[in-house]
Amino acid sequence: MAWNRQVLRVNLTAGTCTSEPLNMEWADQYLGSRGLATKYLVEETDPKVDPLSPENKMIMSTGPLTGTMASTGGRYTIVTKGPLTGAIACSNSGGFFGAEMKFAGWDMIIFEGKSPKPVYLYVENEKAELRDASDLWGKTCWETEETIKERLQDPLVRVSSIGRAGENEVLFACVVNDLHRAAGRSGVGAVMGSKNLKAVALRGTKGVGGIKDFPAFLQATQDAKKVLAENAVTGQGLPTYGTQVLMNVINEIGALPTRNHRDVQFEDASKISAEAMHEKRESDGKTQLITNAACFGCTIACGRISQMDKDHFTVKNSPKYWDASGGLEYEAAWALGAANGVGDLEALQYANMLCNEDGMDPISFGATIGAVMELYEMGVLTKEQIGIEAPFGSAEALAKMAEMTATGEGFGKEIGQGSARLTKKYGHPELSMSVKGQEFPAYDSRGIQGMGLTYATSNRGACHLRSYTVASEVLGIPVKTDPLTTEGKPELVKAFQDATAVFDAAGICVFTSFAWTLADVQPQLQAACEGDWSMEKLNEVGERIWNMERQYNNAAGFTAKDDNLPPRLTTEPAKVGPAKGLVNGLDKMLPEYYQIRGWTQDGVPTKETLERLGL
Repeated sequence: MAWNRQVLRVNLTAGTCTSEPLNMEWADQYLGSRGLATKYLVEETDPKVDPLSPENKMIMSTGPLTGTMASTGGRYTIVTKGPLTGAIACSNSGGFFGAEMKFAGWDMIIFEGKSPKPVYLYVENEKAELRDASDLWGKTCWETEETIKERLQDPLVRVSSIGRAGENEVLFACVVNDLHRAAGRSGVGAVMGSKNLKAVALRGTKGVGGIKDFPAFLQATQDAKKVLAENAVTGQGLPTYGTQVLMNVINEIGALPTRNHRDVQFEDASKISAEAMHEKRESDGKTQLITNAACFGCTIACGRISQMDKDHFTVKNSPKYWDASGGLEYEAAWALGAANGVGDLEALQYANMLCNEDGMDPISFGATIGAVMELYEMGVLTKEQIGIEAPFGSAEALAKMAEMTATGEGFGKEIGQGSARLTKKYGHPELSMSVKGQEFPAYDSRGIQGMGLTYATSNRGACHLRSYTVASEVLGIPVKTDPLTTEGKPELVKAFQDATAVFDAAGICVFTSFAWTLADVQPQLQAACEGDWSMEKLNEVGERIWNMERQYNNAAGFTAKDDNLPPRLTTEPAKVGPAKGLVNGLDKMLPEYYQIRGWTQDGVPTKETLERLGL
């Protein structure tokens, strides 16, 4: 049994921590992590609950492969109802926290209610207790982690916490573990803050026991690691350049959203690329990138560790930012850079550090700044309102607004509501580049058509990790499809969505899917877990998870009208590059997608579909 079969239930209102058995019938249907935690949320919360009320629950969950020798088996997810979107939120993080939860003997921690005062949860194997965190409230994620480790006199304790953004209920606040890994999207940090829960500190010394067939598991994981090592993306590209390897690639194909999606290519893309991070600076002869880094059990090691130029205007007088820190990844570099027309690599790294330090999603933050800068250039927002001049391309404005949003000062409070609410307030909702209230990641769907359907139908709002058709449309993985056509994209998106749900539910990183198909994951699950885990069953599990999330959203009030894109992407053609003259053809893809999914024309799963999936 790769599951520990134990759930820790924490009632924050009553201050109690109790253990209960994991529902193994559900585990057989939903596997773990994203799938299983969503099942618990769906069963235990009203879909219409206010995300920031005590009635909402927040679930931290591992998968059966988390903490094992499976490559990338360090993932955990946070599932809740998201405040940014009002839809199901499921945010995934790497680092070492997930594996530690498993080593402590727990598959899942369910938080309910609201503590009357700030607390943190301390777990040491089967011992779990809530401790006073009043003196930690107001501290950053970095300070919180350091303080807890000192207090417990244990440098190996793993900490997951919120910064001031989560406390201030910034709607895209995230939960940060291991200093620069984050459950990043949909505002899970704001939910944690609304519960007066500052942090979770874990220490586990049990290891993961009970793999069903250990010799077979050993063989399956070794075979799978070989596949990763021999693949050009997971064996070479990601270890060397990280996800930032994509900056120049996506810019060249005319799909790099620039200045709030006004443009599809950024003239300064090369200045904020992976290659630029490797180049020696004129100021001090050092490169921004120091080394790569890996999460627990990962053989890819795509993480970045970077160091700033001490003379840069952002950190000149702040020695605390001179040390090595988590470096830029592609989505963050895009959102903080091209989305705002900012080509200053050091300014991007500074803003990125603030996002890590105070727990903010850099994608939603950066994309919201893009909307602010466009409103400023239109004269809708003024210097007096924002507090600074904020034209596209201003590194100073980016840095200042990152500081304001992290601390909740001045106009930072408005930025912290996300672009959908901010643009609506100032009379231009069409300028929010979002779906269901969540901002787009770093791919323009006029140049990569499948991503338009991916964004529009994603259950957690605009997201690339729910169906990364870029793999097929740009990188040719597992097959090459034409990024400029809508044909065949509904099948592609559905296949990616279902498969990704299984990767997430297993407790492994979705980046393995650059090299692995489900056929590489299946032998690992079959050897680790009790029961039958055939390919047929895994495909069904992925589809079941997707449809369950959809049902929850439908019950929360979402309809087919919410499976849309901003008018800019469907009415304003790309001006340059291979996609010149094209808009996204969502109207062609969506009806076919519903049909393939077994949904009605209104985007509701049919009775037959639900019966087939046991929903």
